[in-house]
Amino acid sequence: MKICYLADANSSHTRKWCDFFSSKGYEIHVISLNDGEIKGVKVHSLGIDNSKVAYGGIFSKLNYVKRIFKIRSLIKEIKPNILHAHYASSYGLLGSLCKFHPFILSVWGSDIYSFPMESGLKRKIIEHNLKCADYLMSTSQDMARETSKYTNKDIMITPFGVDTSLFRPLDVKKDNKIVIGAIKTLESHYGIDYLVKAFAILCNKHDNILLKIGGKGSQLDNLKALVKDLNIENKVEFLGFLSQDEIVKQFNVFDIAVVPSLHESFGVASIEAQATGTPVVVTNAGGLPETVEGDITGFIVNKGDENELSIAIDKLIVDEDLRIKMGESARSFIEKNYRVDENFKKVDELYRKIAR
Repeated sequence: MKICYLADANSSHTRKWCDFFSSKGYEIHVISLNDGEIKGVKVHSLGIDNSKVAYGGIFSKLNYVKRIFKIRSLIKEIKPNILHAHYASSYGLLGSLCKFHPFILSVWGSDIYSFPMESGLKRKIIEHNLKCADYLMSTSQDMARETSKYTNKDIMITPFGVDTSLFRPLDVKKDNKIVIGAIKTLESHYGIDYLVKAFAILCNKHDNILLKIGGKGSQLDNLKALVKDLNIENKVEFLGFLSQDEIVKQFNVFDIAVVPSLHESFGVASIEAQATGTPVVVTNAGGLPETVEGDITGFIVNKGDENELSIAIDKLIVDEDLRIKMGESARSFIEKNYRVDENFKKVDELYRKIAR
């Protein structure tokens, strides 16, 4: 079987799809706006700086459309059994203009939560792209409900599973203090500033706590300034960008993992943390609550509320038995619900059905 993805070759999520289905013996091609490499996959780059186009106006999207003849030529050359676009706005538009079938469209997040809200034209683009797709996929129930505002088609739920053989409890050297941690892209909608403020509140009650923040992004300098203003510099460590192996290790180092997002389509960091046996505190943003068994594997709090966030974290700080119990439950919960092989099995069944 040949599968052609219209997707960002540099995305870890794209790589996860490619790794799984190439391991099944399928021939995988990725047509990507920007350059990228994926082991065992043929990547066809369109030579566009996607970051500039993504943050430009609606007419900057014409840079996508200008490549449509190149994409049609590539698809004619590849002769895939399935064309699958990941992201409903940019890659979804390209997929719809190719007029290739069968065509699958996966929604990812901001493409559905914010893009169609920005103008009537953008709403029409999303409605058009969804209409052109033969099958629709969403990583969460919440995002599927949002997508249903623009289509009456059925939407298949395909969670971002986790490799539980990689993300697992490890025997790592622990700090003498209780480590609270977060690993996210440092952008405003992920609410890391609320975590910093919640941690500052907790520092007034506890001397034995540390905060570790992994990731990079535009808010790094602002977060460092906030840490300095709150006078907690000696208790906060910025870890920078982390490789996948480093992420696994850090989640094992954390005693408590926090995902304080203001907007979230699903919540990969939450399931990765729980897979390592680490209890979590997450917000009620988007599909994030779906990744947690409330009060069993972690706590769910209102987004944008540092006081409520600090109270939930405090429960885990003061009760070691609760941390251990929730961590054990978290690992079991992920093994039961979010193993990547099981999550992709449903997609594979659809692929095979379509190919037949």
